[in-house]
Amino acid sequence: MPSLTADILGEIGLPIPLSTLAAKSWDTIVVGAGHNGLACAAYLARAGQRVLVIESRSRVGGACTIEEPFPGVRMSPCAYLAGLLHPLVAEELDLARRGFAWTPAVNGLFVPFLDGTSIQLWDDDEKCAAEVRALAPRDVDGWRAMCHVIQRLRDKLRPAPNPNLRGADAHTADLWIGEAPTRDQLEDRLAGDPEARAVLFDWSMAEFVEKYIDDERLQTAYLGQGVIGTNASPFDPGTASIRFHHSSGRLGGQPGMWGYVRGGMGMVSFYCCDAAREAGATVISGVPVAEILPGEGVRLEGGELISARTIVSNADPRQTLRLLGKNADPTWQIQVEQVPIEGCTVKLNVHLRELPNFVARPGTDQPHHYGQINAPLTKQEWKAAFAASRRGELPEYLWCELYFQSVHDPSVVPASEHTMSVFAQFVPYNFAHGNWDNRRDEVRALALKSLARFCSNIPSAVIDAQVLGPPDIEQKVGLTGGHIFQGECLPAYMWSSRLASRTPMQGVYLCGACTHPGGSVIGINGRNAAMAVLADTKK
Repeated sequence: MPSLTADILGEIGLPIPLSTLAAKSWDTIVVGAGHNGLACAAYLARAGQRVLVIESRSRVGGACTIEEPFPGVRMSPCAYLAGLLHPLVAEELDLARRGFAWTPAVNGLFVPFLDGTSIQLWDDDEKCAAEVRALAPRDVDGWRAMCHVIQRLRDKLRPAPNPNLRGADAHTADLWIGEAPTRDQLEDRLAGDPEARAVLFDWSMAEFVEKYIDDERLQTAYLGQGVIGTNASPFDPGTASIRFHHSSGRLGGQPGMWGYVRGGMGMVSFYCCDAAREAGATVISGVPVAEILPGEGVRLEGGELISARTIVSNADPRQTLRLLGKNADPTWQIQVEQVPIEGCTVKLNVHLRELPNFVARPGTDQPHHYGQINAPLTKQEWKAAFAASRRGELPEYLWCELYFQSVHDPSVVPASEHTMSVFAQFVPYNFAHGNWDNRRDEVRALALKSLARFCSNIPSAVIDAQVLGPPDIEQKVGLTGGHIFQGECLPAYMWSSRLASRTPMQGVYLCGACTHPGGSVIGINGRNAAMAVLADTKK
């Protein structure tokens, strides 16, 4: 079925006058129309609540939306692949009927090395083992053992749904659903598996790979998977858990798989918006909220008071704290302020005349272009890059991960051209010298230089590139610090240590990535918040 939200690229605007909205009494107001807020609104509206979603920016979707950064080119400014979207949300909100379709990136992760060798880490175990054997023959058994730890963690904490049941009943053992488990509950699930426990709570990503494999090239191929969106070095404790978090999906019944959404990642948000509106929720955009008034509603920047007994904030916790002002609980405020929220990633949305030509495996239409690609760093470069960003400086090279929506979905770009999403680390939020306005071109050149070490046609293949550093992401998407996960996802800030959907303020809830189970395009955060609201309403 056609998406009414996608038809206007999420620019819903104000379909009803503010005076009319203010005259109504709402059960719940959702502040922010990211995918979690829209999912939350859909669940609440389906339960019969009168729901209003208010988005300050002109377009819904937050970090997971669709824009045209270049004429005729459609890209999501931040989100790029689906993998952690919860299958229960996809099922209950009927996303497939609405048009949701995705192409699993079965070609996995391609990593070229400076010595001219490379590896294709297929999502097929035997094909991947053959690649490992060709590069590092003595590491095959260790590589299998390393992968098996991740599999065991996923099966113990997020077991596959019961095939004999449907809906939520099939997912009762999944610890992502509902209130976050305590450390003791996690320990019980992992009893007798010290390696899985170490990955979840203790090991750095470097410790993880070095325990199982010896070839340094193969080790560096994986290091970046432990710091995705994380302001930490792969040598810092706890970063192995980031690898697990991003391997814990079960979308489409395919464990750990990532893939490309037809039309672009923003379609996930647009379909959630369609579901919410179809259920009776009202969604407006381009209307900033100035203040959250617990138990009363919200005040808009124009001065209008919109009444509701319940407020669910999809804004990040620092923004929510700002909107609450003097109404914030002091203990909760301390908890919010203790979560690190300064981003270290830069996103490049790139328009290409042809795909990158990798020296290690030449060609501009090769199997690796259909998966994900890393431009890796050596261990010393990793350490130096993180240290530089902490000093407010740029490193010599960036770690870059690349994604090509256009090879799976040519509708997003003019004929025979391509899109490339570049997700790179580490960059400073604040420069020791200069700022993002006068150093953005330098960052663009650095990212392309980092790719050019491995590609013969970069930067010549580039038509144009949009560069979004942490302050740009903050300004464009509204994420404080430019942190794409609304705060760190290291072990100290996960599970029962993550912010809860329920807050101490009367009728105020959170539903964004700052809540359990963490960041990425998941949707279950919004569902968890909605279930909490409905349970409390019954009480």
